[in-house]
Amino acid sequence: MSKTIMVVDDEGDIRETVKTVLEKEGYSVITAISGDDALKKWTKQKPDLILMDIMMPGTPVKDIIPKMTGTKVAYLSVVRTSEAEKEDLMKSKNIVDFIQKPFDIKELVKKVKKLVG
Repeated sequence: MSKTIMVVDDEGDIRETVKTVLEKEGYSVITAISGDDALKKWTKQKPDLILMDIMMPGTPVKDIIPKMTGTKVAYLSVVRTSEAEKEDLMKSKNIVDFIQKPFDIKELVKKVKKLVG
């Protein structure tokens, strides 16, 4: 059975690129345009991993993540973050990784495989 990944980003091109890449790797992919949209979809279908942009309109991501208990989340960030900021963002128990944008496709696939098996 294929693993399900949710890609949450307010930039359509990033959502579609990541979706296409992960589907080619055999994953089932759900997309969401914001943290609020992701939370709504998450309640219906629990993905194995969520790749979530940190900066999006609507409810702050740091307020949404704790509600998604039991699901691994990896941040996608275009913003250069200091170690202190990273530590603060990684406080939620379900945060498992931090992926810097722009990311290398091979590196992204490698990280996803490591996180969901």
